[in-house]
Amino acid sequence: MIATLFHSLLLAQAASAPAPLEQARLGLCLDQARADPAGAIAEASTWSGEASGAEASYPQQCLGYAYTLLLRWDAAARAFLAAREAELATNHFRRAQLATMAGNAALADGRGDAALVALALAATDAAASGDAGLRSLVETDRARALVMQGNQGEAEAVLAAARTLDAQNALAWLLSATLARRLGKLEEAQGFIETAAALSPDYPEVGLEAGVIAMLQGRADAARASWESVVAVEPGSETAATARGYLAQLAEPAAEQAAAE
Repeated sequence: MIATLFHSLLLAQAASAPAPLEQARLGLCLDQARADPAGAIAEASTWSGEASGAEASYPQQCLGYAYTLLLRWDAAARAFLAAREAELATNHFRRAQLATMAGNAALADGRGDAALVALALAATDAAASGDAGLRSLVETDRARALVMQGNQGEAEAVLAAARTLDAQNALAWLLSATLARRLGKLEEAQGFIETAAALSPDYPEVGLEAGVIAMLQGRADAARASWESVVAVEPGSETAATARGYLAQLAEPAAEQAAAE
């Protein structure tokens, strides 16, 4: 999920913040990247040439972010890993965040194997940080990479660990529901999606998945209600467009039956 990538990209600004001067410059660089990614790449490249030691981590993070906005996923992953390598070995939290960003960039590029390598680094760093929430996020992304590689059994176990580490991780519950549904475990999927909905009732992808699960269970009215809620919450989103497509499919049999009558 691209949304997950951008969620991870923003994590590094919230915790283990750099020193005030670097923090301010990183913020300016990230702002520039949103408006002018190419310009930010040039700025960050100059900054990188001037920085040394752990300070070199911050221009590399900005480079990675700018590359994601240009959909240059491989370059983004390499920049984030370079940022992790430059960061102090004792700053486990931020190193985990940066490796997670690299893993997400690889996932966006469809390279599950590369994502698993980066996320293994993130898992090690996150464990050393002692932060259960961060560990849960890393495990959630590892599960996505495992599914991409066709290893659904291990992904199930990793998602269970993510839920245990942080029961408030709505994405872990959502992905658990999706995987259970794909494996034909509809009762488990229903339980997972109910928890995801309780944690993030307005998250459109939860409503989308809830509708799919309901439809497979033969509950067309519940499916319709879920998909209509997605359209109501974010009418202009891609998720809403998907929901409209499902609603149109749902309406076809009813229209045909009405015509036959």
